[in-house]
Amino acid sequence: MAGKYTRLSQPLVREQGVLRPASWDEALNRAAEGFRSAVAGHGPTTFGLFSCSKATNEVNYLAQKFARQVIGSNNVDSCNRT
Repeated sequence: MAGKYTRLSQPLVREQGVLRPASWDEALNRAAEGFRSAVAGHGPTTFGLFSCSKATNEVNYLAQKFARQVIGSNNVDSCNRT
C-alpha cells in the first residue's frame, strides 16, 4: 500500500528557496562546498557529526575519522552509551 510520502529516487538541491532535482555529482559538490565554507568562515569546530549507535563499528570509525582528519573537528558523537 502506497503511503502519503514516496521515497526520493534522486538528490534535490535548493535554488532560490525551491527544491529541484540534481545529479549526485552536483549534490555532493554542494554539500562539500557547504562544509568548506563553514570551516573557512568559522573554523573546524563549527562542524559536528552525530553517528548512529546502531551502525557498525566500522561505519562509526569512518565517521569519526572523516570528522577528525578531513574536517579537523573532534565534535563527534554516536550515543553508544545508551
